[in-house]
Amino acid sequence: SPRSFQPNGASEEALRCEIEELKQKDLALDQEIAQLLSEGYSLEELDKHISLLHEYNEIKDAGQMLLGKLAVIRGVTTKQLYPEYDLELSD
Repeated sequence: SPRSFQPNGASEEALRCEIEELKQKDLALDQEIAQLLSEGYSLEELDKHISLLHEYNEIKDAGQMLLGKLAVIRGVTTKQLYPEYDLELSD
């Protein structure tokens, strides 16, 4: 187990640090949600937006995978295919 590789105090301290980092992230996210709510967004809108972002990322990942396979078949880099399909490197 990972615990056997570290002195007991070190692993406990690492866990305390990780817990503190997670608490800080939780607080930051709560503040971001509060800010968005104060700007007039609803939780339903935020949930829908997050869902759409997930869907977009899945579609983009599939596109990147297809470009990668095509690049292998053609013996070029994916970067070299971008102009052919009117894509920008930031896409």
